[in-house]
Amino acid sequence: MFRLDGRVALIAGAASGIGCAAAEGLAAAGATVICVDLNAEGAEDVAGSIRARGGSAEALAMDITDAVAVERKVARIAETQGGIHVLVSTPAVNVRKRLLDYTGDEFDKVLRLNLRGTFNLTQPVARIMSAQKQGSIILTSSIRSVMVEPGQGVYAATKAGLVQMARALAAELGPVSVRVNCIAPGVVETPLTQPIRNHPDWYNAYSSKNALNRWASADEMAGPIVFLASDASSYVTGAVLFVDGGWTAVDGRFTPPL
Repeated sequence: MFRLDGRVALIAGAASGIGCAAAEGLAAAGATVICVDLNAEGAEDVAGSIRARGGSAEALAMDITDAVAVERKVARIAETQGGIHVLVSTPAVNVRKRLLDYTGDEFDKVLRLNLRGTFNLTQPVARIMSAQKQGSIILTSSIRSVMVEPGQGVYAATKAGLVQMARALAAELGPVSVRVNCIAPGVVETPLTQPIRNHPDWYNAYSSKNALNRWASADEMAGPIVFLASDASSYVTGAVLFVDGGWTAVDGRFTPPL
C-alpha cells in the first residue's frame, strides 16, 4: 500500500534538505519524480543520483515566486508525464529578527516565498489533480505553526498559514478525491538550520527540547512523506503530521523529581 509505481511526483525544493529526501524516498517507492528547484544544478544532481540507483527522475529549474512561469511549467510537466499525482512543496525562508525590528521588505520576502510561492505552485497542480480526480498534495509546515520563540514570528505565521491553506484545499478538493495534508517537522539538519548548528549551545538546547534528545536528519522526513503520498493514507486529508521527535508533546527541559 506504500508503493507509488506509475505515479508522477513533483517535488519543489528538491536540490537539498527535506525536498531532496522527499525526492529520493518517493523514487524508492516507485514514483517518477520531477525535481524542481531554483538551483537547477542541484536539482539535476539529485535527479541524476536517483537515476544512477535505477529510479526515474527528471530535473527542472523553477522559481515558485514567479506565478506565470510556474503555471506554464506545471502544465508542461503534466502534458509530458501524463499527469501529476503527488505534489510535495518544501521551499521556505526565514529572517530571524524580533518583530519590532522587522522591515517591510523582510516581511514581504518571507511571505512571498513561504505562503505566496506555495500557493503559486499548489494552485495549478491542484487544478490538474481535480481534472484527474486523483492526487495527494503535501505542504511543509513546521512545529512553529503552533509554538514560537523570539525571532520566529513571521516565519511561524507563514507556517500556520500553510496549515489553514491545506485544510481549505482539503475541504474544497475532497469531493474530487484529491487529498491535502501537511507535515510539520521539528528541528531538522538542513541548509535552512545551518546558522543554529554553528552555535553549539543553541543546537544542544534544541536537541534537549524534544523527547528523542536529538535533531532529525532530512531523510527521516521521507517516510512520512511517502505515507501521505501513498494509498496507505487514503482516508487522511486536512491533517497535520508532526514529525518532531516529540517536541510538541514535551513540556520544557526540566524533569521534576517524582
